[in-house]
Amino acid sequence: MALPSEHGGWGLTLEPAVLGLALCPSFAGLALGLAGLLTFVLRTPLKLALVDRRRQRRLPRTRLATRIAVAEGAAVVALGAAAVALGGWTWLVPVALAAPAVGVELWFDARSRSRRLLPELCGALGMAALASAVVLAGGGSAGVALVAWGLLAGRSLAAIPHVRVQILRLRTGRGPVGQSDLAQLAGTALAASMVVVEPAAAAGAVAVAATAVVRLVGVRRPPLRPALLGMVESVLGVAVVVVAAIGLHIGGAV
Repeated sequence: MALPSEHGGWGLTLEPAVLGLALCPSFAGLALGLAGLLTFVLRTPLKLALVDRRRQRRLPRTRLATRIAVAEGAAVVALGAAAVALGGWTWLVPVALAAPAVGVELWFDARSRSRRLLPELCGALGMAALASAVVLAGGGSAGVALVAWGLLAGRSLAAIPHVRVQILRLRTGRGPVGQSDLAQLAGTALAASMVVVEPAAAAGAVAVAATAVVRLVGVRRPPLRPALLGMVESVLGVAVVVVAAIGLHIGGAV
């Protein structure tokens, strides 16, 4: 009830915070990183409370989930207030832009449909905005903030459909491989477009493309067990974050 069951979500939450802090470290950014992590944790009790409310039922778990959600929500607000006090309010811009995507995810959560592709993509793309917020809170430029968001959004856009296809292949023996391939192209294209905003983003874009190649090969091989597949995706995510951060630093973007 208190902890998310989506193991891959931990990485998709931590990666934006780590990338943002690697580019523009600050106490305000650290507060936002903690707020982002707590927001991810908050989603589990909030989802239970929303589902029970929509179904007009009051169970013992409903009251407990509501209390946990309120407490964690208050902590998120406090961390956000600390970030404003320490780093100003400009970081609220990417948060506001990501809010509709998060809203879509919550809409599906309340209807017990959170495992569908659209809410998973919306949640990941919305969480990627955390990198942009951390950069802005740390005094970084709007261009670098956009690039950080775009690179991780591209990584998520490619990874999530691939993982779904691989799990389907593992369970049924077959899956829409073309859907995974299309996701690799879309994710790579999004990451590559960030080079127009900031040339130093080229290294990060290449890293996203390299992970796409790994998936293009992997989807044509016997599918991995979910735990191992998750470990591979975590490694790929860390690689994108490290390469993107190094590239932006060496390129003089930060």
